[in-house]
Amino acid sequence: MRFIDNILFGMIVKTKKYKLETGTYIKLAMTNILTKQWWVGLIALALCSGYFFIPNTWWFWGTAIAVIIYLLFWLIQFAGVTQLEQTKILFDKLAYEINSQQIMIKLSSKQGMPMKWDQIKKAKITKDAIVLVVNNAQLMHFPFKIFKTENERKFVETILKRKGLIKE
Repeated sequence: MRFIDNILFGMIVKTKKYKLETGTYIKLAMTNILTKQWWVGLIALALCSGYFFIPNTWWFWGTAIAVIIYLLFWLIQFAGVTQLEQTKILFDKLAYEINSQQIMIKLSSKQGMPMKWDQIKKAKITKDAIVLVVNNAQLMHFPFKIFKTENERKFVETILKRKGLIKE
């Protein structure tokens, strides 16, 4: 088993270059924050339940306005990230070299930045991509089309499972 691990985890997956579109980023970030802060919906329901104590439609209107302001707050935050100079690199055309120790984010063949797996908080596999969450504002989106083979994609999924970032 040790020999197989050494062969398997000595492998490096080199992806095709990929540019994360700002619309995709905002959608992924909003989905991430809403699933992370699901309890906000309970607060909205609690506010609406005030109607049973003092019957007035303003409970619903006030709650709706509060929820819209909450959603706009996060939307503006994520839209702002796409405009900041320090985060412009997230939206450049990048290639990735992925192995069991790290993800090397490559701007060119000579310029790159390593990211250790312990910096990744969570991973999610959707129907057409792998999404890695670093923090609320930083996401890595790997559509399946950037992997050269199906085996490379499965290898990355195996790493994510071994690192405990996704459940089996």
